[in-house]
Amino acid sequence: MTQPEPAALDARRRRLLFRATHRGTHETDLLVGGFVAARIHDFTEADLDALDEIMELPDPDLADWLTGRAPLPPEMASPMLLRLLDSIHR
Repeated sequence: MTQPEPAALDARRRRLLFRATHRGTHETDLLVGGFVAARIHDFTEADLDALDEIMELPDPDLADWLTGRAPLPPEMASPMLLRLLDSIHR
């Protein structure tokens, strides 16, 4: 995973990239961090808002959903989380 140069990102993008790559477990750091690092430059403000919501999810739940250990609850199936899942399971 090649990360964008932090200096090239605005403060919000830097913060979100850091949070995405420092989730708490190596597994989610790689899954979420890789997704964010590859796309952070192209995210709109609405995308950043949606990513902020994902960053608030508990790491164990997110890891279970992303790895398929647990099904994603329908009420959690936001467009951004579905994009993240799709990027992992291609």
